[in-house]
Amino acid sequence: MRELLIHKDEINEQLARYGVKFGIYKDGAFNERLFPFDPMPRQISEEDFGQLSRGLVQRVTALNRFIYDVYHDKNIIRDKVIPEEFVYCSPGYLAQCEGATPPGWVYSHISGIDLVLGKDDKWYVLEDNLRIPSGASYPLIARRLCRRCSPDTFQRNRVMDNRDYGMLLARVMDYVNVGGINVIFTPGRYNAAYFEHSFLAEQSGAVLAESGDLFVEDQKLSYRGSKGAILVGALYRRVSDEYIDPLFFEPSSLIGIPNLISAYLAGNVAVINAPGNGVADDKGIYYFVPKMISYYLGETPILDNAPTYLPYFKPDMAYVEENIGRLVIKDVAEAGGYGVIFGENLTHEQREELKRAIRSNPRRFIAQEVIDFQDMPLYDEDELVFRKADLRAFVLTGEEVSVWPSGLTRFSRNPDSFVVNSSQGGGFKDTWVICR
Repeated sequence: MRELLIHKDEINEQLARYGVKFGIYKDGAFNERLFPFDPMPRQISEEDFGQLSRGLVQRVTALNRFIYDVYHDKNIIRDKVIPEEFVYCSPGYLAQCEGATPPGWVYSHISGIDLVLGKDDKWYVLEDNLRIPSGASYPLIARRLCRRCSPDTFQRNRVMDNRDYGMLLARVMDYVNVGGINVIFTPGRYNAAYFEHSFLAEQSGAVLAESGDLFVEDQKLSYRGSKGAILVGALYRRVSDEYIDPLFFEPSSLIGIPNLISAYLAGNVAVINAPGNGVADDKGIYYFVPKMISYYLGETPILDNAPTYLPYFKPDMAYVEENIGRLVIKDVAEAGGYGVIFGENLTHEQREELKRAIRSNPRRFIAQEVIDFQDMPLYDEDELVFRKADLRAFVLTGEEVSVWPSGLTRFSRNPDSFVVNSSQGGGFKDTWVICR
């Protein structure tokens, strides 16, 4: 791996040339910055990855069944496994999707599951990202550049190949495609993950399109090709639910496709990931995933949640109020590392103010024990340092559920921070699965 370290600056320069940047649109301004890459990979043994994969497949299978149940039979609500309010008050629940069954009965085709490895050597799931999880392109392009800089490194190390992500994505799109071309629908150049949209279109053989390239007529979605309209059978959307169709959701959206949802509800196009599946990646719903696994699959969860408390329940509220100084509080409506508050960092007055906010709207918050997860080595200004890091694993669901043998390892650049999100200034590493 020494060769990779020698080429660190060169690899980062090439990533910048490729446009591997992370954009943030905030306060009316768009800012781009490099997404710094550290060439020292996270390494996971094939045996450990096998166990991790079994847990991820189990979890995503249960989540897909939950989403179907929420929009159809509602058995889990009727049996009081999950309170009704937790489902219908979720910002991810869309009444417009009631009764809709997506092609192949798949709701979350690409799931990004965020985990950390505790100092007890156990993996803990922190979040389930089921709407439009990003990040697969970064280890893909980084691995390509690392191979180019140091092919000997990959000859000496038995690293499981990760170059099949585009093929896996294409296979998922083909499985649910109802007849037509595969399209990756991007909001455009000023989206934070635009590089990924274009790169995955290239890798999967799909057409990259913006809203102006697409239109609905007779409840069918078409692409404006150079030789006329072409039917779209599967649309991998990288646009949030609220902006995807101005006639069904946010009317001011300029990046949506009018009547897309009518085409979807008519069964004339597969939308990846399905509209409305955000009900299952609500941070409040996260608390109930182990119960879902037991309820739908009759199995014991393989992967643990972080110890989590719901102030919605009176015993949990009492525990949170008594222990707020050592817990991390999360606003369920926030993402990207925003809305995460560490109680130990607050003054007495700030803790009391936070308690009042939680009491006034307990459904809005969850509280978790701070997991002392493992530090990862990385080079900062040519100095070896150790920083907190998580792993986003990618689970693809089509005809079968599979886990990509790679993943995005994100690390904090702040020695005192547990928050690793790219939007909070973090960097990334490749993730190697080491074959026997």
